[in-house]
Amino acid sequence: MTSIETAIISQILKTLNSKKITASLIVVLVFVIMGAAAPFLPLHDANRQVLAKTNLPPFWVEGGTLEHPLGTDSLGRDILSRLMHGASVALYVAVVSTTLTGVVGTILGLTSGYLRGKTDDVIMRIVDIWMSFPPVILAIALMSVLGTGVNNVVLAIAIVDWTRFTRVVRSEVLSVREKDYVAAAKAIGFSPHYIMWKEIFPNVLPMIIVLAALEMGIAVSVEVLLSFVGFGVKPPTPSWGTMIADGLAYFRTSPYGMLFPLLTVITVVLSLNLLGEGLREKIDPRLMVQR
Repeated sequence: MTSIETAIISQILKTLNSKKITASLIVVLVFVIMGAAAPFLPLHDANRQVLAKTNLPPFWVEGGTLEHPLGTDSLGRDILSRLMHGASVALYVAVVSTTLTGVVGTILGLTSGYLRGKTDDVIMRIVDIWMSFPPVILAIALMSVLGTGVNNVVLAIAIVDWTRFTRVVRSEVLSVREKDYVAAAKAIGFSPHYIMWKEIFPNVLPMIIVLAALEMGIAVSVEVLLSFVGFGVKPPTPSWGTMIADGLAYFRTSPYGMLFPLLTVITVVLSLNLLGEGLREKIDPRLMVQR
């Protein structure tokens, strides 16, 4: 492990002293555990309809039962089970789409910021044109072409959001490339590929981590929105967006079918955003150990 990598890990560990980061990280970890463990837990079948038990309230409300701790929806499906399996969908979309956008955006941002010249001009003109389209409208348009489905949601988010990573990484690279150790690497005769990935990339990694946390929150929001309007996950696959849409029609008589997934979405997205903002406040490349 290099001194730069050690410094990055040390700086990240120091951020855990922040109460905001710690609290949001706990919520995010709960979300991750929910999504990862849902397929293996002895839950009710998320798609099993029991019409004799429709719109049951949670167990602490009169008429509720511990058999369905959070109640049931309009088709008698267990809300807790659907919430947990919906977390699996949201986690998959968030992790895979963030990975795709991060890889593509980081490679283009590094290339654009380090090489400059015509390469930079071409990449940034493409970024400017792409960012001129409203992201939500563009995502819906892409889903109308690609069709519904979890993987298509991931692809649509990656196609829309890669520009976010590209712009920020390029900005960081423009600053780092002027450092003395980069000039020394050039003087020694190291290749541009080596300098980008061994000298510059470790110093922009903290900002990439921040962007990844923020992007996961965006990805969850987009997946919920697309599923809510019918362009996202295919029924009967549980999704927080479809749960909110299904529960909306019965909100006045049985609000729990919409209320629980809505509160879950708000909590998870807010925690991911707070985590990203907290990391942004704490992680600064200028605090890294310089070579």
